[in-house]
Amino acid sequence: MMHTPSRWLVLAAVMMAFVPVVVDMTILHIAIPSLTLALGASGTEVLWIIDVYPLVMAGLLVPMGTLADKLGCRRLLLVGLGIFTVASVAAAFSTSAVMLIAARAMLGIGSAMIMPCVLAVIRQAFEDDAERATALGAWSVVGMAGAAIGPLAGGLLLEHFWWGSVFLVNVPIMMIVVPMVWVLIPRRPGNSAATWKPGQALIVIAGLMLTVYGIKTGVKSGLNTQSLAALSAGAVLLVWFARMQVSSKAPMLDLSLCTKPAIAVGFLMAFVANGSLAGFELVLAQELQFVLGKTPLEAGLFMLPLVAAAAVGGPVGGKLATWFGLRPVASLSMAVSSASLVALAFADFKNPGVVVPALLAGLGFALGVGLLASSIAIMGSVSEEKAGAAGALESVGYELGGGLGITIFGVLVNSIYRHSFGAPAGATENAANSIGEAMTAANAVGGDLGSEIAEAARLAFVDAHGTVLMSVALIIALLAVVVFVSLRGQTLANAH
Repeated sequence: MMHTPSRWLVLAAVMMAFVPVVVDMTILHIAIPSLTLALGASGTEVLWIIDVYPLVMAGLLVPMGTLADKLGCRRLLLVGLGIFTVASVAAAFSTSAVMLIAARAMLGIGSAMIMPCVLAVIRQAFEDDAERATALGAWSVVGMAGAAIGPLAGGLLLEHFWWGSVFLVNVPIMMIVVPMVWVLIPRRPGNSAATWKPGQALIVIAGLMLTVYGIKTGVKSGLNTQSLAALSAGAVLLVWFARMQVSSKAPMLDLSLCTKPAIAVGFLMAFVANGSLAGFELVLAQELQFVLGKTPLEAGLFMLPLVAAAAVGGPVGGKLATWFGLRPVASLSMAVSSASLVALAFADFKNPGVVVPALLAGLGFALGVGLLASSIAIMGSVSEEKAGAAGALESVGYELGGGLGITIFGVLVNSIYRHSFGAPAGATENAANSIGEAMTAANAVGGDLGSEIAEAARLAFVDAHGTVLMSVALIIALLAVVVFVSLRGQTLANAH
């Protein structure tokens, strides 16, 4: 057993490795308007810049967990930190949207190596159950807080530096973390007999990317041969992957767990709650900066009630589930999220008063509770020996929700924006694609025409924003009903 001080130093080291990974999920939302203008990124490129990170991570989390078992956590963690550092520098100094997308994909690969190792190292370092619970509690708080401070950190950096600073800030942290991990994490031999199937990870990532590409191109230019081919190929690959998992004796992702209603509904809640939070944050950051003309810091502060309440929602949700039971807490969290989105669709963001911050806090809190409830539903419905497989399934639902939530929100907003955009005479065609492209065009043209393009874009975006929030609210309301029906008879006693 390790000496007492070093256990907590190990925890400090892996916590520091974990922080940039979670901050990177949300820090970019604030920077999107700045980098859209700087790189001249199209609406579709903007969506890829943001969601290639969680999509790559979602596809690689499970195989990287297996690889950590095979090679040893320390070795894979150091490789992941190295890739994350190099990718951060590449992202910061990207000169085009395509280069930034590639750097973000590389960040996703590094993060997928770091995430499973952090949890595995905590499990190995803390042999005492009570101490391990404390350490895992610290891990979950850091995860929620990291995601919460992302927009504010982004705003503070962009107040003084250029958009690349939101990536470059990772480098000094890594300069401290890598030596800490090298010195403090004990060398443990990996299990060379463990099977690793990288081919399956490539199938699932290719399936996800083709599906997302098909959705984006199909909505932008109508369903044509290209988008239909991408959607079909993506669906075939994902079905093939699912069949391999179901028929395998040692699947990479145990999809048979989804035959239990509580686990299936828990996966769905993790997917929808994280997707709604990520997608709404992106749309809100664009509206605050492009439409209302707020600085990145002002936008970060405006969004603080949303992200801070989401961070608080998790721990409080655990208590609520203990007091009132999982079913009412889970279904009510979805119902409150839906009602908050409806109210925000009609809210006046120009004159927020106390109403808009209260609605943002209500939405964040309800989605935070929903994420915790999804975890209880999944982890409470499996035997101890299946806990790892269930945890992997939940992580994939969480990351996929983030990536696809941004895709769905972004695609819907850009689609409705295009139909609502009344292009002034002389405006370029690109201005009708997204508000980012319209603002780039307005800046390039200048004068009265530039002002007209910008105003037409603002009106179209506000219209799109309201419609999308109402659509998502309807989906979440339906999910609240599904959760209420599916969790009938699910008590916390058998949920632990």
